[in-house]
Amino acid sequence: MTRANTKLGDVFSIKIDDKFKKYIQYIANDLTQLNSDVIKVFKETYSIKSTPDLSEVVKGDIDFYAHTVTKWGIKLGYWEKVGNIPDVGTIDVLFRDTNDYGSKPGEQTKVSNNWYVWKINEQFKQIGKLEGEYQKAEIGVVIPAINIVHRIRTGEYNFEYPQYK
Repeated sequence: MTRANTKLGDVFSIKIDDKFKKYIQYIANDLTQLNSDVIKVFKETYSIKSTPDLSEVVKGDIDFYAHTVTKWGIKLGYWEKVGNIPDVGTIDVLFRDTNDYGSKPGEQTKVSNNWYVWKINEQFKQIGKLEGEYQKAEIGVVIPAINIVHRIRTGEYNFEYPQYK
């Protein structure tokens, strides 16, 4: 197994299928959420054979943000490090989580009214019911690489997680 070292600004390529790929960038460590890696996923899709200028790729529109372990994504073959762009841009993303997440199969809470939100490296804010702008917050649990790739390919995660309505 290859040794994977990652650092802020690293850009990774993710194969969508035999014809297309997308890019992600490692932008922060969130001490609030297990000191996990925070990535931004870019919307644009590229030909698998293309080699776009990474400084242009990271200026693109953002699809979503997530907490993950970038090293695991490399080790497990879900993405490939293709470069480093130290400028990670302005980071102003809101995450959400609930203590109702993580139950045994068959005991999952379908709708939670026990939410909290936070920004990277800031304190959690208990809010109860998830309303208004808070509904736009990204799911803030540390997400396995395979689930990140699934969301990139399909637009949604493939795990049980409480809803807010």
